[in-house]
Amino acid sequence: MKSSRKKIFFNDHAFYVSRDVYEPAEDTFLLAENLSIDENDVVLDLGTACGILEILAAKKAKMVVATDLNPHAVNCAKINAKLSRVEDKMDIRLGDLFQPIKQDERFSLILFNAPYLPSSRDEEKTWIERAWAGGPTGRQLIDRFISEAPRYLSENGRILLVQSSLSNINETLQKLTELGLKARIFAEKKVMFETIALIEARR
Repeated sequence: MKSSRKKIFFNDHAFYVSRDVYEPAEDTFLLAENLSIDENDVVLDLGTACGILEILAAKKAKMVVATDLNPHAVNCAKINAKLSRVEDKMDIRLGDLFQPIKQDERFSLILFNAPYLPSSRDEEKTWIERAWAGGPTGRQLIDRFISEAPRYLSENGRILLVQSSLSNINETLQKLTELGLKARIFAEKKVMFETIALIEARR
C-alpha cells in the first residue's frame, strides 16, 4: 500500500509531506537558503504547508506563528514541528492569510511563499492547485498580502516574499515602496520558463 506521506530533506533536517500538501520546491528552498533569523525574532509564516520554513525559523527565533488555509497542511506542520522538537515555540493556526492573526499581534519577520502562477478557476479546485494558483494575473494573493502585511510588522520589521517573474515583480516592488517600505530583490533563481525572486521589504 502506497504511503500517504513523503519524506524530504533540507540540509540536515527531515520533513514529512502529506498527499494533499504542497511539496517544497525551488521557491521554498530559495527562501530557506536565504533565511536569516535572530534569537529575538517573532516570525509569522503564511501558507506554511508542511512547515519547513516555520521549523527552520523556530530553531533560532523567539517564537513562530504559522498559518495555512489547508487543514491537511496545518496537521502536517504540527507533526513536523513535533518531530523537530520545536513545538513549544510554535503556534500553528488554520485560516486564510492574516485572518487567524489578532489585530494587536506584531512580527519582526513575515514570510510568504505566495501562490504566484497565473491560473483559471478550473485550476484552483484541489488543495495542491490552490497552493500555486494566483488567479488570472498571478497576483490575487500577492496583492492581498501587500495591502495587509505592513500593519502586522513591528517597528523595524521586514518581509520576505517569494514570487515569479510571471506575476510582475516590478509591480510588487512599486506597491511595497508606495506603502513606505524599502523593497528590493534579495535573491533570485532561474527555473525553466520563469525567474523566481525573493523580495525583501523593510520598514
